[in-house]
Formats: sequence, C-alpha cells, structure tokens
Amino acid sequence: MSQKPSTQSKRAVDAPKVQGEGDYEAARHYREATEQFVEDGKVDPAARAAKPNSQKEAAAMEAAESVGKSKAKQ
Repeated sequence: MSQKPSTQSKRAVDAPKVQGEGDYEAARHYREATEQFVEDGKVDPAARAAKPNSQKEAAAMEAAESVGKSKAKQ
C-alpha cells in the first residue's frame, strides 16, 4: 500500500503568511508603532483631540461607554 505525501506540510509551506491574533511579526510592528507614537509626543495632542466638544457629545460618549461596559465580562 503506497502512502500519500502529507498535504498538510505542503499547505503550510505554500500558504500565504497569516496576519492576525498570535502573529509575532504583527505584534512587533504594533508595539514599535505604539512606542514611536509615545516617543514622538503625540499622546497628549491625541487625548485633547478626543475630548468631547460639548456636553451633548460628552453624554453620548458616556452612554456608549456604559453600553460597552455592560457587555464586557466581569
């Protein structure tokens, strides 16, 4: 009886690189970009830009945060 060559190993070699959860290269790129963002002093300006512009916008942001927190695991 002849054995078939393993198709799994062939697929692993031929498959395009998967980017996503657990991908060390993607994690490294994200970490480096985040560190550069902090080093460039962009955190404070980004935080100020994200600040609500009115009481109505602040209330909407708080409501959205409450919805998100209600769906989070405790």
